[in-house]
Parts: sequence; C-alpha cells; structure tokens
Amino acid sequence: MRLAIYPGTFDPITNGHLDIIERGAQLFDRLTVAVTNNPSKSPVFTAHERMEMIRSVTANLPNVEVDSFSGLLVDYAGSRGACALLRGLRAISDFEYEFQMALVNRKLSHGIATVFLMAHERYTYLNSTIVKEVAKLGGEIDSFVSPLVKERLQQKFQKP
Repeated sequence: MRLAIYPGTFDPITNGHLDIIERGAQLFDRLTVAVTNNPSKSPVFTAHERMEMIRSVTANLPNVEVDSFSGLLVDYAGSRGACALLRGLRAISDFEYEFQMALVNRKLSHGIATVFLMAHERYTYLNSTIVKEVAKLGGEIDSFVSPLVKERLQQKFQKP
C-alpha cells in the first residue's frame, strides 16, 4: 500500500487544497492530510477545528485520512511508513521554496520522495491567507471554499 502525506496548515482548507487532495487520492493507495502548526503563522482555527473541516470535506474519499503532527515532516512520514510527500504548486515562487524543502527532506530521509502536483489553473491565485482576508472583510468566498468552511469563517469573523 503506497501512502503519501500531504502536509500543511490548512487554515482553512480551500478548494485548491481539495483539488490536490482529490488528485493525490487517485495517485496513491492511501493519502494522509497532515495538519501542522507553522510557528511563523497565527492560525484562525485550532488544529482540531482544521482537522474536523478537512474530514468533513473529504468524507467522500475513502482512502483519505486526516492526522496532525509536530516536528520534522520526514520523521512523521517515516513513522507512518509513507513513500511520498505530496505538495501543490501554484507559481514559480512556490516551486523555488518547495524545491529547497524537497532537497532538504531528501537529505534527511532518502526513502521518501516528494511529488509535486500543479494547481488547477482556476486555483493558481488562491491561498488560505487571501481567503481569510476576504472573509474577514465580508467578501464573497463561495468559489474559494466549501459551504462548511465558509460558514466557519463567517462565524469566526462575525461582528458583534
């Protein structure tokens, strides 16, 4: 069974993330969406809330599971028996960063490959930070996230 890990903060999960998950689930026997806390970011949602949202929007994908981790990604992936790390790319700037990370991960763990999937063109501009900003300012986010995530964002940014 080929297991891949798709790591990220997913704060919140967007339709772009979901596109990568759906395509990754077709490529691998099992796919774990691994939620982490990035110390350089201040998440709006707790790790538990993010995991709950991901489980809800991926419920139709039987070979996808959701987990969380801290520490080195390659250590987590190795402990799970993963053969690959799945990463989405939107632009050249993503590639430069992800390429560096893939080389570091290869140096740290020779047995785990990094697989890059290009974002669907309708999601190349989309990221969680933009979604949160638009939601916070009361903008329309229907085409960016699932109805569940939209509702959760609206609850978080409700004005008293």
